[in-house]
Amino acid sequence: MPSDPGRVCRSVTAALQYLVMYKRKKFGPKSRTRANPAEERSDQTPRLLDPEKARARTLQRAVKLLAAKPRSVGEMRERLLEKEWTNETAVEAALAKLSEYGYLDDETFAHGFAASRVRQKPVGRQRLARDLHMKKVPRETADDALDRVFAETPEEELIDRAVEKRVRLRGRPSTRAENKSLFDHLLRLGFAYDLVIRKVRAASASNVDEDDPAPDPDES
Repeated sequence: MPSDPGRVCRSVTAALQYLVMYKRKKFGPKSRTRANPAEERSDQTPRLLDPEKARARTLQRAVKLLAAKPRSVGEMRERLLEKEWTNETAVEAALAKLSEYGYLDDETFAHGFAASRVRQKPVGRQRLARDLHMKKVPRETADDALDRVFAETPEEELIDRAVEKRVRLRGRPSTRAENKSLFDHLLRLGFAYDLVIRKVRAASASNVDEDDPAPDPDES
């Protein structure tokens, strides 16, 4: 017995409509999300800027950053402001709370950082001053910390260690090129220019008074 043509037509139409709806539901939203993930994050960002949530989440992130390693106040501020979901008010509140509890303190951080570096290998004041500047430590705080560190371990003692290690590994310099290599090495370690010249001359196996290993300051 032949089927009813109208009934068959309605069945096919319903099936096609179902397939269209199914494809839209399954593939439409995902394809848009994959094409513009940044847009989706941007759409979600405003929902994360509730003041209470921002403060709580910012403080939580600050604690995690400190758990990883000690940081200065300036460095912590910079890292916290990297996130779009926070703001300056939430960041300053977190910094104040951690400073109040003693977890953030530039004086303690600067001294600990410099003392640790000196224990690891002999380095000079200039090198440590640059490192503390990169760590966002204020100049005055860094200077005070370095004064304490080099009072405990004089810079001349540190450069003597550096020279002894270099001579042990490469031998005592006996040519202008070797003197220049030692000179550059000590400067990279952050020791003062005049101190480096004096120590290179003392370490040299030859008389370098007339064959100064140091470059002309006007040429550098």
